[in-house]
Amino acid sequence: MEKSKAHIILEIIEYIPNAVVIKTIVKKSTGNISVMSFDSGEGLIEKTSPFDSFAQIIDGKSELVIDSVSHILETGQGIIIPAHTPNYIIPNGRFKMILTVIKSGYE
Repeated sequence: MEKSKAHIILEIIEYIPNAVVIKTIVKKSTGNISVMSFDSGEGLIEKTSPFDSFAQIIDGKSELVIDSVSHILETGQGIIIPAHTPNYIIPNGRFKMILTVIKSGYE
């Protein structure tokens, strides 16, 4: 993405039928910012990251399960996913989110 230019976040990524789409906005050794779109019925399998992450819903609604606890997030809401904690996304419809990962090296 072009630096020092305003971007319409919802237009950075489109929905694609039967797919999860990921577009990395910033990728540095210290962390990443990615925009993701999920079509209806598409989720992510359980994973664990060595770093804290911040998930922010920018369109629609999603269910994130963090350490076996379900969290329903709607547009404008976000949640911190702690490092070393199993988490996954349950597909409940189309949604878009921004995922920010901070790699401080101290986790």
